[in-house]
Amino acid sequence: MARRRKKKEIKNNSSSGGGWMTTFSDLMSLLLTFFILLYSMSSVSAEKFEAAAKSMQSAFGGGESMIEGSTVVDTETSEETIDPELVKMYNEVVAFLEMKEMTSQASVEYDQDGIYVNIQESILFGSGSAIIADSGKNTLNDLGELIQQFDNAVVIEGYTDNVPMNNNNFSSNWELSTGRALSVLRYLSEERNVDPTRLAAKGYGEYHPIVPNDSESNKAKNRRVNIVLVYDRQGG
Repeated sequence: MARRRKKKEIKNNSSSGGGWMTTFSDLMSLLLTFFILLYSMSSVSAEKFEAAAKSMQSAFGGGESMIEGSTVVDTETSEETIDPELVKMYNEVVAFLEMKEMTSQASVEYDQDGIYVNIQESILFGSGSAIIADSGKNTLNDLGELIQQFDNAVVIEGYTDNVPMNNNNFSSNWELSTGRALSVLRYLSEERNVDPTRLAAKGYGEYHPIVPNDSESNKAKNRRVNIVLVYDRQGG
């Protein structure tokens, strides 16, 4: 009888001793789930993710990784980079404005779609008017020279503030912004001999402000005309 009890005790001890493996396996599964949850809520670099994946793989005894083959986006390299040719164009435009001492009349910026030359309304037009002032003609003469240095398509964009417009010539800001864009387009084509096939005009009215229309100075900034040198990634 004693022997039998001893064997039974040994058997029970063996069963209870293996229980810790189940607990350990559950713990590692929870850790893996937690790791994947953290990964799904954040952006990590490919190198860091790979290192973490290998670490988790070794924790499971060197078996096949459950997250191997996942797609990882490296935010440092996935962002669209600006074409060097576009940056070169931008630098040439800036240099031209500086050479002509026009930096107080026009500002310039760029994105992947092109170069934007921003001209304030007060330089080009009188209040509520689409007739180009003499000061505006001088500015457009210089900008016409700039445009002729490139072969890019050109879009003239007109913008206003949010003050309602209703006079004998224009019944809304839509019409005023479009009328101003067309006036600049016609001047560049007819007076500066810019190929009309390169030109287009758009009026955005009051609906694309660059700053809130909450002060007179901000409203003045929103009343503007942009001359856009469109950048074609295919043809430059």
